[in-house]
Amino acid sequence: MTAIEGMRARVGAAIFARVAGADGPAQRDRIHDTDGPRRFAPDDPIGRVHGDASMFVGGLRALLLQSLHPLAMAAVDGHSGFRGDPWGRLQRTSTFLAQTTFGTTADADLAVDVVRAVHERVRGTAPDGRPYAASDPHLLRWVHVAEVDSFLRAHDRYGANPLEPDERDTYVEQAAVVARALGAEDVPTSVAELDAALAQFRPELAGTAAARRTARFLLIHPPVPLALRVPYGLLSAAAVGMMPRWTRLPLRLPYLPLTEATAVRASGILITSTIRWALRPGPVVER
Repeated sequence: MTAIEGMRARVGAAIFARVAGADGPAQRDRIHDTDGPRRFAPDDPIGRVHGDASMFVGGLRALLLQSLHPLAMAAVDGHSGFRGDPWGRLQRTSTFLAQTTFGTTADADLAVDVVRAVHERVRGTAPDGRPYAASDPHLLRWVHVAEVDSFLRAHDRYGANPLEPDERDTYVEQAAVVARALGAEDVPTSVAELDAALAQFRPELAGTAAARRTARFLLIHPPVPLALRVPYGLLSAAAVGMMPRWTRLPLRLPYLPLTEATAVRASGILITSTIRWALRPGPVVER
């Protein structure tokens, strides 16, 4: 192994440990290597999107966008513990995405059952007095729409092999399978329907105090070691640069269109390319 390959392996292992946890390698082997029927092939649009480094940007954007729904934000703020254990939440989310995208049908169904059981216990009252439940099909639809819109747009901009127009529709349709299994209703199955759904939600969205605290936590006081602040800053800048203009004021996010189109985009390409390089499989060593 060359010095460069050794460095790549070390950086890749550190990144993977952050997003997948200590059990990440064993989980990865189980998800990808277990025999059995699968809903999606690795080269399907959903596999290409969810397996790409652009998900690091898309995931941050999704969290920021999701926070704009007051009831969804109240559920997260009151029950998820994302501030106390942000890496644990990330690891659980990344494992769920891997299981439902690349795992066997049985493994994917089990992952969905576990999440549905958790959702049944997440209930409460938002600061504005409205009751919420994580199992509410309407809230599940919002979380799904925000995620799929973010993942797809991040892949369009920073993915290694962007999807063709018909493949983008297929991605939305394939992602809808998981959303319906979780209990969401009336989920979009094409890009046009996805855009329409996002527009339909806009009257319900607002920049609450909890949403702004979340934005500050994710962007200004991130739970990352000092050595990772610069690469994380590049990821978060790329995520903010992809947020719709109408979200900036409610979340107190900057809007610098020229900078976002040039320097931020270039740094987003750099960091996602670096992550992709670090996480790619190493050379096979003959014995």
